[in-house]
Amino acid sequence: MNPGPWGLLIIAVVVLLLFGRGKISGLMGEVAGGIKAFRKGMAEEDTPDDKPVASIDQKPGLAEPTMSNTAKDADRSKDA
Repeated sequence: MNPGPWGLLIIAVVVLLLFGRGKISGLMGEVAGGIKAFRKGMAEEDTPDDKPVASIDQKPGLAEPTMSNTAKDADRSKDA
């Protein structure tokens, strides 16, 4: 059941009486501000960053990982 034009007019009048003109215009302003902020955020996301991405390089002088003593003992027991 879709409301006709008279039904929509009655709903609009009731909402206007309940909330008042000031609250409705303030609410619409906040909604518009939210939409603008969303669009701005989406536009900023699409533009590439000019900042270079920091790469992680291994520092020279770090030792390669070695087997622990327990792993060495396990290998020795397999050989025996």
